[in-house]
Amino acid sequence: MNNLSAEQQAVLAAFEAMQQAMIDKDIETMTALVAPDKTFTHMSGKRQTKEQYFGEIRNGILNYYWYQIRNQDIEVNGERAVLRADVALTARVYGMSGTWTVPVRTNYRKESGKWIQCN
Repeated sequence: MNNLSAEQQAVLAAFEAMQQAMIDKDIETMTALVAPDKTFTHMSGKRQTKEQYFGEIRNGILNYYWYQIRNQDIEVNGERAVLRADVALTARVYGMSGTWTVPVRTNYRKESGKWIQCN
């Protein structure tokens, strides 16, 4: 992380905070880290609103246990940023347990000095 700019480090920290909040099922923190109109797309291609996705985490349909970020690339352009990475995660999703590595592309915008996920 030492070769990242301060803004890139802040984006990475926001991403990591979201990953940990998903593991902890900390909906309050997740809500603070994500724009109200954000949609999520699962590796299966299923799209969900923020409310649907967070609801499935809250209700134990989606359970995240561990993550590791690999090969991150973070581009910051003013008040916008994009984080690309391969994320290894251990989870139980829709009844299936395993460890998967998924390619991630997450958009961010800066609001009130904080980086939040957006579409």
